[in-house]
Amino acid sequence: MSNPRQTVTEQCDLVAGCGAIQQLIHPRDQDLGGFCVRRALPNQAIRRIGPWVFFDHMGPATFAAGDGIDVRPHPHINIATVTYLFEGEIVHRDSIGSEQLIRPGDLNLMVTGSGMVHSEREPPAVKNRPHTVHGLQLWLALPEKDEETDPAFYHYPADNLPRVNLNGVSVRIMMGAAYGAISPVRTFSPTLYIEARLKEGQTLELPKAAQRGLYVLNGDISLRDTRVPRHTMVVLNDDEDVVIKAEQDTQIALIGGDDIGSRYMDWNFVSSSKERIEAAIAQWKARQFPIIKNDADEYIPYPTGKG
Repeated sequence: MSNPRQTVTEQCDLVAGCGAIQQLIHPRDQDLGGFCVRRALPNQAIRRIGPWVFFDHMGPATFAAGDGIDVRPHPHINIATVTYLFEGEIVHRDSIGSEQLIRPGDLNLMVTGSGMVHSEREPPAVKNRPHTVHGLQLWLALPEKDEETDPAFYHYPADNLPRVNLNGVSVRIMMGAAYGAISPVRTFSPTLYIEARLKEGQTLELPKAAQRGLYVLNGDISLRDTRVPRHTMVVLNDDEDVVIKAEQDTQIALIGGDDIGSRYMDWNFVSSSKERIEAAIAQWKARQFPIIKNDADEYIPYPTGKG
């Protein structure tokens, strides 16, 4: 999705006495007219976790008939976006000709590479009735050698994403490998993304990665002596054995992977090069990005007051 929500702020706590935790990030709710968004990455304390440079938790939000998600065409460069829904339906359209309905459990991977435009709108059959939207929007920085790769789009239906059961805990392997299962989702560097649902009292040992961040979508967990409430991102230290316990029925997402170096970010543009971002801004202002053939009447301008 677009990145207009720069007003989302976070409170960050350093945690003493728990070797597994580097930091706790508490994204503040940002109400966008009945639609709540929480941004865990980037934030004032940490800009990225492994290759992940952006983590938005959207909703759950319930809309009246006629209202809903309607994100006009906008550009990206040098990243891959990941869209995953728990509730609702969204139609993805892009400038390489893709048109795909994403439903709960599916995963959309858009590799923007040298430059790509996309829109995200709800289908009329959904938008014209009361409905709920809930999901995650994440961005992956591409390694420098892949930043200018050809744009591509991949859709992975829910049934294609492996699921494992660990002593009653249901875990989905969204990207990368964990617990003996390997996701089919394309990656460009060592990358990890899993989701798990725990019943009250259940425990889960987290898979290892060079860098890891744990986000509590719903519920409440404890990690050693630290209680972590819902809508909190835990930035984990390099600790081999990290076990979480659900203090109530809980849903978590874990992201991570190898650090691929610093990135610059301006609006929807992310790159290892400031000059590349400046060129992309000028290109978008001049309307020189490719268009979406079946969604070309509207677009999101570069924000007023920037650049």
